[in-house]
Amino acid sequence: MAKGKINVSVENIFPLIKKFLYSDHEIFLRELVSNATDATLKLKHLTSIGEASVEYGNPIIEVKVDKEGKKIHIIDQGVGMTQDEVKKYINEIAFSGAEEFLDKYKDSAKDSGIIGHFGLGFYSAFMVAEKVEIITKSYTDAPAAHWTCDGSPNFTLEEADKETRGTEIVLHIAEDSTEFLEESRIGELLSKYNKFMPVPIKFGTKTETLPKPEDAKEEDPAPTQEVDNIINNPNPAWTKQPTELKEEDYKQFYRELYPMQFEEPLFHIHLNVDYPFNLTGILYFPKLTNDLNIQKDRIALYQNQVFVTDNVEGIVPEFLTMLRGVIDSPDIPLNVSRSYLQADGAVKKISSYITRKVADKLASLFKNSREDFEAKWNDIKIVIEYGMLSEEKFFEKADKFALYPTVDGAFYTFEELQEKLKENQTDKDDKLVILYASNQEEQHSYIEAAKDKGYEVLLLDSPIVSHLMQKLETSKENISFARVDADHLDNLIKKEDTPISKLSEEEQESLKTSIEETINNKSYTIQLEAMDSNASPFIITEPEFMRRMKEMQQTGGGGMFGMGNMPEMYNLVVNTNHELVSEILNTKTAKKKARLINQSLDLARLSKGLLKGEELTNFIKRSYEMVK
Repeated sequence: MAKGKINVSVENIFPLIKKFLYSDHEIFLRELVSNATDATLKLKHLTSIGEASVEYGNPIIEVKVDKEGKKIHIIDQGVGMTQDEVKKYINEIAFSGAEEFLDKYKDSAKDSGIIGHFGLGFYSAFMVAEKVEIITKSYTDAPAAHWTCDGSPNFTLEEADKETRGTEIVLHIAEDSTEFLEESRIGELLSKYNKFMPVPIKFGTKTETLPKPEDAKEEDPAPTQEVDNIINNPNPAWTKQPTELKEEDYKQFYRELYPMQFEEPLFHIHLNVDYPFNLTGILYFPKLTNDLNIQKDRIALYQNQVFVTDNVEGIVPEFLTMLRGVIDSPDIPLNVSRSYLQADGAVKKISSYITRKVADKLASLFKNSREDFEAKWNDIKIVIEYGMLSEEKFFEKADKFALYPTVDGAFYTFEELQEKLKENQTDKDDKLVILYASNQEEQHSYIEAAKDKGYEVLLLDSPIVSHLMQKLETSKENISFARVDADHLDNLIKKEDTPISKLSEEEQESLKTSIEETINNKSYTIQLEAMDSNASPFIITEPEFMRRMKEMQQTGGGGMFGMGNMPEMYNLVVNTNHELVSEILNTKTAKKKARLINQSLDLARLSKGLLKGEELTNFIKRSYEMVK
């Protein structure tokens, strides 16, 4: 038996490992199973190049929980280790066996799938174990070895009687980590971190139903047998070439990733690049809501099929974090940190590549099947609009396929929209004015009024549309957006069709004075307009600039202007050609005149969604009185 001290540069590295090396103790299982995978793939490579004379076979990794004995076993059938290798790779901590192996066989091992980035991974075992044993036998004829360490720098190393090649790690679980003796907890961790490891992982057994014998009676139960419960998929879809997969394969993999997600994805994007970095993966566009917060963190980052994180900001552009799927890159370290991501050049290239691939896929869908693209627009627009706002290169590509739907269900690109509106929707400065509604129900009366005049009204109802319009107005020439209930009437009415007011200037002045005295509210600016007699008598609009400032304030942009709470400001547009307005003007009784003005104002406020609380109650009471 050999005894000695582990060669470390500090007196006792184990408390350091337990407290600081890994912030999350559950990582131990990922590291140990990954090491077992490494050992198995090493053997596969050595047999493939003739350096190992053993049969590779169909090795598996087994994880067993012994709750009564307070132990966890991780068993592989890989290369194993001799006593000398245990001394070298286990006792000399800073030396990674996988890295040395890769260096030795760097040309032939390039595509072998060996993980090789784990370094101190084995020592993560001491985060949950008070004692760790290694029982290992090399694929060579060397005798088996048994290494034991109790969490101090002291170890024992002796021969073992293990007959089969491979390594068994035995963790004697510490009192503060007994949660890991629950099979459900270990099953959860294996599913989280090792679901797609490239070597089959056995965890317990399951009952399998066999076909009935031909001579069995109908009432006889079907025979069953216990089989290994393999909990992972060693060959997930993203490791294959797109030419190997059919549409159903992509959908099946989506169901494997998200078993509780019942809606099919809208489409997928297969990522596959090996220069200037290595990256594979599949991204899915799910049906999205307008809520920007609940959608994130559904893309999983892997490194050689080992789960790293589902917080991929920095690797995936922020606007694409609402997608789902998998990204796998050996160029990203397992213990990834935000500061690393921000500084790493390869990561920035990966982010740019993903942006370009997504833009190209969307452009292809638009070009090849516009009708299908339009049908999916409402489910994908939030990602595209967010991308146009946040990524200039994406904006340049998306500008050709981003759609602008109308309230009547037609879809236009921006170029098509400009062509359609240039004859009918320009202001006195010949600037194109694009009318839009943000809520088709709430703004229905305004929409109908605009459509009656022959104007096209877009339906732009995502939560970030106000920010996108700001960007479009600055990046495009000679255009402006105006919400359909904003103060656009002056600018857009075609001068040759402008109705003439039925009221004289003196009558208009008298009418304006009466309304101002009755309302006595500084929030409203009274504007008298000659409109069609069928148009509403009172219309409330909001100055477009003020409305946008309030909207941006509500979505988090107002603070940057340092304006605090924006004041309420509205225009009360009075149609001087409406019969009711004439009646207000000609009513002799002050009380009746005030009642007509207040009722008309409240109807306009109701249409605008401004009538609430006590004012709404008073309006309803007054309306019943008038009906009586």
